[in-house]
Amino acid sequence: MDRNHLERCHDIGAAANATQTASAYVSLETEIPEVLYRGMKQFIGAHPHWDQYRVMSSALAHFLFQNGCAERSVVERYLDDLFTRPEN
Repeated sequence: MDRNHLERCHDIGAAANATQTASAYVSLETEIPEVLYRGMKQFIGAHPHWDQYRVMSSALAHFLFQNGCAERSVVERYLDDLFTRPEN
């Protein structure tokens, strides 16, 4: 898979939705190693207030922030997840 695949997919989706209002969410499909999937599943089982979408969103925000992304919404998501107390 080439590095521009994500951009092409986004451009296709953007062209199809040009007349619709912008969505706050984008759906992604990816393959991950089974060991990561099992780890995520165990984490979600131990923390029922988390779901797969929150875990993946948090992980992506953490990665982007740690690698220099200065987008305000990414930084806010990273900091919110970093300082949010666990819900019991």
